[in-house]
Amino acid sequence: MRNALVNEAHTLPNVAIVGRPNVGKSALFNRLVGRKIAIVHDQPGTTRDRLPGTCTRGERPFTLWDTGGIFGAGESELTQQVRHAADNALRESDLLLFVVDGKEGLSPVDEELARMLRKSQKPVVLVINKIDTQKHDPLAVEFDSLGFEKIISVSAEHDRGTSELLDSIELQLPSPASIEDPTLVRSIGQGGSKIERPIAIAIVGRPNVGKSSLINSIVRVERAIVSELPGTTRDAIDIVYERDGLKFVFIDTAGIRRRGKVSSSAEVFSVMRAERSIRRADVCILVIDLTMGVTAQDKRIAGLIQKARKPAIIILNKWDLVKPRRREKQSGKELIEETRSRIFFLKYAPVLITSASTGENVDRLFAKIDKVQHAARKRIGTGVLNRLLRQAFEANPPPLVKGRRLKLFYATQPRNGGLLGRHSLGEGGQSADRSLGGASHFEKPRRNLAPPEFVLFVNDPQLMTEAYRRYLETRVREAEPYPGLPIILTLRARAGNVSRR
Repeated sequence: MRNALVNEAHTLPNVAIVGRPNVGKSALFNRLVGRKIAIVHDQPGTTRDRLPGTCTRGERPFTLWDTGGIFGAGESELTQQVRHAADNALRESDLLLFVVDGKEGLSPVDEELARMLRKSQKPVVLVINKIDTQKHDPLAVEFDSLGFEKIISVSAEHDRGTSELLDSIELQLPSPASIEDPTLVRSIGQGGSKIERPIAIAIVGRPNVGKSSLINSIVRVERAIVSELPGTTRDAIDIVYERDGLKFVFIDTAGIRRRGKVSSSAEVFSVMRAERSIRRADVCILVIDLTMGVTAQDKRIAGLIQKARKPAIIILNKWDLVKPRRREKQSGKELIEETRSRIFFLKYAPVLITSASTGENVDRLFAKIDKVQHAARKRIGTGVLNRLLRQAFEANPPPLVKGRRLKLFYATQPRNGGLLGRHSLGEGGQSADRSLGGASHFEKPRRNLAPPEFVLFVNDPQLMTEAYRRYLETRVREAEPYPGLPIILTLRARAGNVSRR
């Protein structure tokens, strides 16, 4: 169907963690899901958006939501939006975990929030956090005045009381229906059913270029917090989305700032998380602010995508703010050409001009993704490939490297696609394991989005230079453009040839 479906947690029971800032919501979230997904920091308001995770510690799995601090986030411009995000969590959840700080004691904000939760008419478990030892147990008594029946004292930091909390949660969850992971697609075919994951799309870019606005425009729901304050999204948020029977996971990443411009340790963690999001994505969408043009930081982020060997699409956002009254098409073409010249090393990426705020051209993103998928299925026949490369070698022979010249014996394109070999060339002509910092940094994409790989049997892989690699890539693209896809050249020494540095 054309109308999209946002499927964030419809197949598992939803449990939302709510509470004022700095009471330990994110620490409890991480403890229950068993992974450090939410950023834990003693700065109030660190978690500004809703963050989902699946808790499987008990007998019944459920989706756990970590919400932003509802009151006193320290940034008045965000307070209303954070509360709006939390309100959505209240409406969409089957159970609420109301977290308070046992050491700080009962506050007027806790009392106001308690009244709000009682009006929601949802099951509530009052979680008194930071009760680290038995001697802290008496601190929980004063919270009896809030009037909740289910009260559990815990220490998220020390994993105290979490088993009792899980038991209480399971008793209040709705009856199980068909429980399956909402981020997986189950398909039926010969040999029974199989699980396939949806296409993972990382939305990356500098802070405040409109990444969250773009996702909101795509899914037509104010799911991600949008603010003019840079760095609003500090965690990488996964948003499952269905369109025309296909499922996607949009990874809304924190804006990547220059290392020297990072203002806090929480921002440092967000930069690291955004870089990891690039590695686990099937496609990376680089968002650039048209009002500022291509900056050095945009080029750095593009370099991260190139280094990870990921399919990519570039979006030039905020078109509504720079669109001329005349010669609109010509102006758009000039902007695209300028972008390609500035980010020449990512020239394989299609460029789309959009306005997330008005929705202009946003829908065309899926046509670009489909084009990349279609290109990933293209192969160059072995005979055609070898003739093409031999002609390239004859027209422009490789340069001498320490008195020796690269020789090509044979080339082929594997059918499995995109598998980095030991001598696959990375940035700067280095082998992949050096340029990517180790094999663990390259995560294989979905089969239908795997970059094309060409295996070249040569006399010595070390004789390939970066400039000659780019030349060969250009010649390959003359035969098959492969839009949106990096081309991977894997060099192997023919049997009997010894690689010498």
